[in-house]
Amino acid sequence: MESAHDLLIALARRYSFGDVGALSGAVLPDESRAVLVAAVCEFGQRLLTLDAEDFASELDAPVIPADLRRRARACHMPQTPKERPRGALDSLRPAYSLLLEVIKVRWDQRELSAMMAAVHITSEYLPLLAFEEALGHSGDPARWPEGLQAPGSRFGVIGEKECDHTRSEQSATQRSLRVASEPAEGWRAYFDRQHSQVAGAMAVCVAKCRTPCTAMDWVPDKETLSTRCRTALAFADTPLVRLRHAAPVGHGFGVPSPEEVLEAWRRSRAVLDKNGVGHQVTKNDGFPLEGLPSLVSAIAGADLRPAGLLADVSEHVVSLLT
Repeated sequence: MESAHDLLIALARRYSFGDVGALSGAVLPDESRAVLVAAVCEFGQRLLTLDAEDFASELDAPVIPADLRRRARACHMPQTPKERPRGALDSLRPAYSLLLEVIKVRWDQRELSAMMAAVHITSEYLPLLAFEEALGHSGDPARWPEGLQAPGSRFGVIGEKECDHTRSEQSATQRSLRVASEPAEGWRAYFDRQHSQVAGAMAVCVAKCRTPCTAMDWVPDKETLSTRCRTALAFADTPLVRLRHAAPVGHGFGVPSPEEVLEAWRRSRAVLDKNGVGHQVTKNDGFPLEGLPSLVSAIAGADLRPAGLLADVSEHVVSLLT
C-alpha cells in the first residue's frame, strides 16, 4: 500500500463505507471532494446495514447519481400511509436482491453476525414475497384485497378459537386492516413490530390452516402459493435461521464460525428439499450459501440474484477518489 489515499481506495472496494467516509476528510486535500465522498459513503453504509427507513433520504439528491438513488428507493419502506412511490410495498424483489448482495458481502468480509441478521430478515418477509404475484403488491396494508374480510373470514378476528393464528398474529392482522388510516407514528410502529408477524400469518392461512375460512378464497392459484408459503415457513425454522436465535449468537457474546454457518446451511438444505420449490435450494448457483438465491427465486416466482447495488456504490466512491 503506497499511501493513505491508496488505502481509502482499497477500503472502498471492500465496501468499508463507514471507514472511508470517516477518513476522507483527513486524507483528501480537497475539502469539497472529501465532503462529497463522505456523503456517498453514508448512503452506501445505509444500504449495507439495511437501514430501509432512510434509503430515500432527500438529503442524498444532490450528490448521489440518479440511477443509484432510484434503485435504493425501490427498496425503501414508506414512512407514511400515503407516501409515494411505495417502494418495497410495491415489490419486495429489489429488496431481496439487495439482501442477497448484503449476505454475500458480509460473508466475504467474515462479518458473520451481520450476515446472520440479514438472513433473519430474509426469513421474516419471505411469505409476502411469495404472495406478491397474487396480491399485485408485496403486502401493502393500504391495498389489502377486500376478500380478506369476506363473509366468514376469521382474518384479524381476535380470540377466534378456530383460527390457527397465534394471539399475537391475530392482533397483528387486525392492526394491518386499519393501520392505513392511522397517523404516520402508528404506521411506523406497525412496521417496526407487527408487519413480519402478518407475513407469517398470511403463510399460515394458505399453507397450514387446519380449518380454512373464506379469507383466502380470492387467491387465484392457491395450490402453488401454498407450496411457496410452506417452503417460506420451513426456511424460517431451518438450522441456519435458528443459529441466530440460539444463545449466545445475536446477544453480543459470540458469533458463529464460518464452519458452523456452512454446517447449519447443509442441514437446512436437506430440510427444505421436500417439494418442487424447496428442491431449488439444492442448485449450485455460485453463492456463498449455495442454492439460497435459487430458493428465494422459486418462492418469489421470479429470478432474483444479488443486486450489484453495493458494488456500483463502491465503484462510484472509487471514481470520486481517483
